[in-house]
Amino acid sequence: MPRGDQAAGLRRWAEQFGPVGAAQVSVEAAPVERAVEPVTLLVIGVPGSPRSQTRRVQATLARWQANGHRWVGDLARWKVVALEADSPHLAVLASQQSRWALWVDDDADGFRRAYRALRLLREQGGPQRLLVLHSGIASHAGLLRNLQQAADGFLDTQLLLLPEVPGGVG
Repeated sequence: MPRGDQAAGLRRWAEQFGPVGAAQVSVEAAPVERAVEPVTLLVIGVPGSPRSQTRRVQATLARWQANGHRWVGDLARWKVVALEADSPHLAVLASQQSRWALWVDDDADGFRRAYRALRLLREQGGPQRLLVLHSGIASHAGLLRNLQQAADGFLDTQLLLLPEVPGGVG
């Protein structure tokens, strides 16, 4: 069918509904469900079974969300992948993934375990920038700040510490 004939056919079809603006047609758009893009977070040093590792990380993200860190967003979109610091896949994953975290426990050996994990990451070609996750260490003074300074000074690794608000923001 020639283009002119196609356009004429469309005009005739449109004329059946009257001139533009003569009748208001209400078309209610169906709600569009947006696919939630998953955010992969690779975490080093989380103790426990895979299920408890994910729960610990999710609890930390939920606490930060309650503390006003809006970037956390929908908790369901976070895909937590726990890895060992000596995984043979670290170098490849570090080149493919941008979101990494280090779990730090607040017990007597927390600094030692976290520093050892960071040293292994460095030796294996892992990431050099990590978010610090923990179960709720109220102050950055002491354990977390010391770990951050040691990682920067000795391993050329940056650790991001997020401010904590005891009890959340309300």
